[in-house]
Amino acid sequence: MKKTLITLLLIIPLVLFSSVTSNFSAANGISEATIHPSLTPNKLLNVAHRGASAYAPEHTIASYKLGEEMKGDYIEVDLQMTEDGVLVAMHDLTVNRTTNGSGYVKDFTLKELKQLDAGSWFNEQHPEYANPSYAGIKVPTLEEVIQTFGKGSRYYIETKSPNTYPGMEKELIRILNKYKLIGPNTPSSKVILQSFSPESLQIIHDLDNRIPLVQLISYRTKATITDEELHAYKEYAIGLGMSHHRIDQAYVQKVRDAGLLIHPYTVNEKADMAKLLDWGVTGMFTNHPDRLQEVLESRED
Repeated sequence: MKKTLITLLLIIPLVLFSSVTSNFSAANGISEATIHPSLTPNKLLNVAHRGASAYAPEHTIASYKLGEEMKGDYIEVDLQMTEDGVLVAMHDLTVNRTTNGSGYVKDFTLKELKQLDAGSWFNEQHPEYANPSYAGIKVPTLEEVIQTFGKGSRYYIETKSPNTYPGMEKELIRILNKYKLIGPNTPSSKVILQSFSPESLQIIHDLDNRIPLVQLISYRTKATITDEELHAYKEYAIGLGMSHHRIDQAYVQKVRDAGLLIHPYTVNEKADMAKLLDWGVTGMFTNHPDRLQEVLESRED
């Protein structure tokens, strides 16, 4: 009898937890396969934008390492593809801004791209954060990023200009599978994929519908969104991302009421971070993950 009672006491909390999770899923229109603690509003995401890019050359191993040291929850990687089909971490279509080279990424082989200096520009433009070790730093491939940080880290990856790179999504999924960052035995929060291209996200969704997707939206004026648009996004995405300058509290609440997460970009001032958290965002991108961490910690007191 005593053994039976102990067993019941152990089972009841698990049943209650399962019920709560199911109710959350139903209320927010998100499948149970997608739900994970770090993808719910209970966990406000601090996404290190291009790494801790205020303090180190963006999209380099150094920047990503610093982002983790500053308590960023995710390493954000923008993807371009070389002439020989290798996915590399770079924001722009060209190498002009962040290396000492010029031209389109798609016209470089990986070997050619690796000859470029991806760090000296930062030292020149940001002398207050200059570091001699940044000079000569290389553009990393997606695989090199994953090999460096492993399964212990989380990755927020964007397919940039996918129309320029046919097959980008298939190669991305191949790499994520290779390193076991996605799959039935992997937490759904390990990788989040985002894009401004609904077509790119739909390709990914068709390749593996278990991967959490975030639809990026570009607004030229004040952000507005219809119920029809929200319904369409929910067919494949768990959340939305947009410039924090374009949104207001009503917009945030409408997205949240629809059961979608919302991760605005790029938020660098503490006052803006606090305001967005008050409005109900579920995370944000920042070049200063240390600042956001301080804001989040101050709200826990």
